Amino acid sequence: MTNYLDFEKPLAEIEGKAEELRAMARKNEEMDIEDEARALDAKAQALLKDLYKKLTPWRKCQIARHPERPHCKDYIDALFSEYTPLAGDRNFADDDAVMGGLARFDDQPVVIIGHEKGHDTESRLKRNFGMARPEGYRKAVRLMDMADRFRLPVITLVDTPGAYPGKGAEERGQSEAIARSTEKCLQIGVPVISVVIGEGGSGGAVAFATANRVAMLEHSVYSVISPEGCASILWKDAEKMREAAEALRLTAQDLLNLGVADQVISEPLGGAHRGREETIRSVGNALRGMLKDLSDQKPKKLIADRRRKFLDIGTKGLAA
Repeated sequence: MTNYLDFEKPLAEIEGKAEELRAMARKNEEMDIEDEARALDAKAQALLKDLYKKLTPWRKCQIARHPERPHCKDYIDALFSEYTPLAGDRNFADDDAVMGGLARFDDQPVVIIGHEKGHDTESRLKRNFGMARPEGYRKAVRLMDMADRFRLPVITLVDTPGAYPGKGAEERGQSEAIARSTEKCLQIGVPVISVVIGEGGSGGAVAFATANRVAMLEHSVYSVISPEGCASILWKDAEKMREAAEALRLTAQDLLNLGVADQVISEPLGGAHRGREETIRSVGNALRGMLKDLSDQKPKKLIADRRRKFLDIGTKGLAA
């Protein structure tokens, strides 16, 4: 069953009618409704194009959070072979919100790290909806140390509303763990490549996305705070999230213009959830291109260029 966003309700009605007609035809083989169903399909496709022609930042937030978008595990399963996960932070526990381990990408050994939100109620609770605790960031630091030691590129997949703000997480050093992960991204002498596949929320995302190359899916978002959180602080009203989304300049297109993102990866019409396999292939192609660009660079240059990239953030596109 398709999960429709609130602005897609007219589309849901048309596609629902087409499916009802086909369901009736399946029950009664003498019914000939294919012409009518095809007309509804064409109408739905035209409406879909119209809806996605010019999306507001808030609608892009909704698409980025769509529960049927491909998640980290989907990309690992489809694009990587011989994935061997690493668990635990050697201090407190393992964090299921962060997946990470050794793998092969096009037969090249790499380290892969990413936020995993889960795909149903059980897995979302297990994965804490992609909100990592300190243990997740410390696990990521372990993996990046391993990558540096064995000269393996690091690929990160970002999809989190933000680091988990719970009492236990704060007691165990959440902010320090995020800072250490961000610091480690800047220190290692191997290529670091990041793709924002859904939400990139606050420091919880920066801790994985401090990379030589940052790509974003077309309808992904990346911001210092969620629109709802921003609206609650600025206007004391979370319902002003639409205005906050506009002000935050959190879309992939805005961030490409500002120099935060280096590349925008196109999504199928209607978002990644309407073409999961196509989206995963597009991300794979983007990863290949970015790895190729960085493959011959020496450790000192990788580190210096990464540092310069983040020092220069915000110095371009401000007049736009």
